[in-house]
Amino acid sequence: MTDAHETAADRSLRTTGGAPPDDAGSSASQAPIPLLEPREGIPPVIADADALAEVIAAFAAGSGPVAVDAERASGYRYGQRAYLVQLRRHGAGTALIDPVGCPDLSALGAAIADAEWVLHAATQDLPCLREIGMVPTRIFDTELAGRLAGFPRVGLGAMVENVLGFVLEKGHSAVDWSTRPLPEPWLRYAALDVELLVDLRDALEKELDRQGKLEWARQEFDAIASAPPPEPRKDPWRRTSGMHKVRRRRQLAVVRELWQTRDRIAQRRDVSPGKVLGDAAIVEAALALPANAHALAALHGFGRVNRRQLEQWQVSVDRAKALSESQLPQPGQPVTGPPPPRAWADKDPAAAARLTAARAAVTALAEQLNMPQENLITPDTVRRVCWEPPATVDAESVSAALAGHGARPWQVEQVTPVLVKALGETAP
Repeated sequence: MTDAHETAADRSLRTTGGAPPDDAGSSASQAPIPLLEPREGIPPVIADADALAEVIAAFAAGSGPVAVDAERASGYRYGQRAYLVQLRRHGAGTALIDPVGCPDLSALGAAIADAEWVLHAATQDLPCLREIGMVPTRIFDTELAGRLAGFPRVGLGAMVENVLGFVLEKGHSAVDWSTRPLPEPWLRYAALDVELLVDLRDALEKELDRQGKLEWARQEFDAIASAPPPEPRKDPWRRTSGMHKVRRRRQLAVVRELWQTRDRIAQRRDVSPGKVLGDAAIVEAALALPANAHALAALHGFGRVNRRQLEQWQVSVDRAKALSESQLPQPGQPVTGPPPPRAWADKDPAAAARLTAARAAVTALAEQLNMPQENLITPDTVRRVCWEPPATVDAESVSAALAGHGARPWQVEQVTPVLVKALGETAP
């Protein structure tokens, strides 16, 4: 049995304050301390080339990992660009950089390229950092580390409190970061987000090592850092909220036309699409197929729209209504891989039995290792292996199948034995 198996059931790992428990599993229980001010005060916002050059020099001369965070204006602006970048490194202190004034941070990225970047929920920030020229080669993701270590709450505030014993003020996480100038309380919040990130990283590294999971975490971090940018989503309009109500192809065409019109307007105005027209209004118009702008105005979401805008939306509706049958979108997207699991019992009862057994086995193993099942192995990988299992089910073939679907070596090592057993027990 590995160290991970032995320590997974130790619930004292989920500390309520202070550092992670020692080898005996003990942890001092004390009231968390509010963290109110950055230790060197709130740094000035860097918004010009000269000030940026000084920051680059300071961070290049610093030592150790670099804490990195980014703030976006989700729900306010079009897209997911960064509107503030925060960094902290030993010997350099904390820097707050305005990507509007300094849109190219590739020189800063190059200056710290050899360092390990510490991020919380790295996959959320890496795309917007990549847009401004900051691309890490090594990362440590404190949120993912918390998941692998078995912490039940892995938000930054919860992790800092549970692992380090400090309370972060989190009242500004959903504000409009495109605001200029940024208010001082927001800047204080932003600076505090990287204040203890390296300390959290160090504590989590020790805890992962204690549980025998540190190498697992490193493989996960390497996979995130080396992953290519995601491909553009096909038919993004299909993600409109409430689409399950839209059944007919003509109605789907209305959703598509309104969504695309809204997207063009939102991009031109640089505002969130939801501020132009809500998803509920798009679905309402698709279901009603209004004959004219007057009928459109009577629908929920269009009542306060001025006449010119109403006519613009009605043009989109009319364009969808005028399409030929061959131009209408199909009801569903082309499916790659296995069908939805709910259909397995009818399509392939043997595959459904395999999936039931495999899911139970993987869930049990995840509980034993004290981590979320989706971090042990993705549900999609389990489905694919169960839908098309190897011709001969053994450790070698199942390992190859898992690796072929992108599982990391540690995942292959842990999951292969339970899948071999589950698939073997349900074989004809």
